[in-house]
Amino acid sequence: MISRVGTALKDFLKQESAGGIVLIVAAALALLIANSPLAPLYFGTLETKLNVSFGDFAINKGLILWINDGLMAIFFFLIGLEVKREIINGQLSSWDKASLPLAAAIGGMAIPAAIFVAFNWNSPESIGGWAIPAATDIAFALGILSLLGPRVPVAMKALLLAIAVIDDIGAITVIALFYTGEIRTDMLIGGGVMLALLFALGRARIASVIPYVLLTVVMWVFVLKSGVHATLAGVTAAMMVPMVARDGSQLLENMEHALHKWVAFVIIPIFGFANAGVTLIGLSPADLLQPLPLGIALGLLIGKQIGIVGFAWVAVKAGFAKLPEGVSWRKIHGLSLLAAIGFTMSLFIGNLAFEDQAQVDAVKLGVLSGSLIAALAGYFMLKAALPDEPAPEDEEVQ
Repeated sequence: MISRVGTALKDFLKQESAGGIVLIVAAALALLIANSPLAPLYFGTLETKLNVSFGDFAINKGLILWINDGLMAIFFFLIGLEVKREIINGQLSSWDKASLPLAAAIGGMAIPAAIFVAFNWNSPESIGGWAIPAATDIAFALGILSLLGPRVPVAMKALLLAIAVIDDIGAITVIALFYTGEIRTDMLIGGGVMLALLFALGRARIASVIPYVLLTVVMWVFVLKSGVHATLAGVTAAMMVPMVARDGSQLLENMEHALHKWVAFVIIPIFGFANAGVTLIGLSPADLLQPLPLGIALGLLIGKQIGIVGFAWVAVKAGFAKLPEGVSWRKIHGLSLLAAIGFTMSLFIGNLAFEDQAQVDAVKLGVLSGSLIAALAGYFMLKAALPDEPAPEDEEVQ
């Protein structure tokens, strides 16, 4: 059992790390194109309308919204699977395992949001973006961590993963509570019926993936039309998937593995490419010092350090949690900087918070600058803190 869990963690970390590198390349390419003669083609393509209709029932959205509402629903479905697995038999399955990342994640969400609010208190048009710097991009963070090679102990990777999973739970809750539009009750009821059918499938432990997929797609359409953000359909549907099917197969884990490569190497890079493009021509340092981008950048860069390290320290000193073996406070400080890479989730929440293109561009500027500085600072801090030899904990997992 321990060997199987270790192998699963190894596979997950390898895929997330490699996916993070692909995401970095996709984001850099988007920035390059957005500031080149190809910019009109880039932005024009993202605004292209795509219409899907079934009789009188139609969905007509720009390509960027199909990516953010459609493809990202698959990403959130994977998050739902990961969260369920971690709660049942992973890093969040017991208080001893979950206490430290829980404290760190709460601080890592609360303090960045507070810093953002402090900078935007007198800017009512911007205050709705308070949740943007609370997010962590696990793919990006693990991608940077992978550059440090086998010197990184598995305990550090697991801690960063657990913090990010809890952070995702917080982000999902925030999206559901604060970024939901006008509700259409009839569509919401339709989504509820699909969820009930998915629950029945899960209780029956049906082994076939097809009925879960079909019901989830229909549920996504209902939720999309209901006013609740459609990506939440992915999370709730994933929670209905049983760990073990009636035929004894590891259904949830199999679905998770099947989706990982598609999400890590296709969906998230496409999202990053579509959302990272911001025109930097004509910008000056004064643009970054505006309340919206500055609140995001400092919320990520400063807030994550204070929140994660500070709350973790209080939890350990109060006896609620303990440091994993081989993980020092200096290493946790380095991890807090990697957790300050908001990118995917921060950009996603930014798109929900603002419709004005100037504000969306300001969000991108804040997220990209804060995440870039955090990535570089975290990499060099951990490079100095880690030993020159491979971590012994890695031998079993790798």
